[in-house]
Amino acid sequence: MKATRKHRLDRVVTRTGDAGETSLADGRRYPKHHARIELAGALDEANSALGVLAAEAGEGLAPQLRSMQSRLFDLGAVAATGGSAVDWARQTADLERVAAALNANLPPLREFVLPGGGRAAAAAHLARTVVRRAERAWWRAAADAPALQAIAGGPWLNRLSDCLFVLARTLADDETLWQPLTPVGDDSEAE
Repeated sequence: MKATRKHRLDRVVTRTGDAGETSLADGRRYPKHHARIELAGALDEANSALGVLAAEAGEGLAPQLRSMQSRLFDLGAVAATGGSAVDWARQTADLERVAAALNANLPPLREFVLPGGGRAAAAAHLARTVVRRAERAWWRAAADAPALQAIAGGPWLNRLSDCLFVLARTLADDETLWQPLTPVGDDSEAE
């Protein structure tokens, strides 16, 4: 007889959070503005942004983006439990290799790139900035949680945003560089 797996989410509407508190895997109630709850929410936002990117980027990148989304869910589990058996340093090194491989085919940058360059590239830039917000939330939560400090989730999020920047450049139809303002009275010509 095949064992059946219990569904993780059998009810969507629970009303247990209506008073501004929610639970984590430890069973304790936390205010919804608690750093670990903010982290879980930021990771969820990042995951949704990657979902938009996957829809825009096409099937060729879908497996890689789905893997990134799964790792974001893994970090969400870390936020909920405070622990992880995943080798996040290895996961970070894997993202570094992906970014390096993508970057090898791109011309060097002379200036900052304006987010845009087509729908897929813009979605990658947006995902990058949302991941940066999740990284900041990670470090806020880790400041009061030694268990989170010991897990290399922050560096992984940092590398993910780097990878998404390079992916945005790869997907761009064209790149527009930042045109800084020239200070008043400066007669030099911009290059």
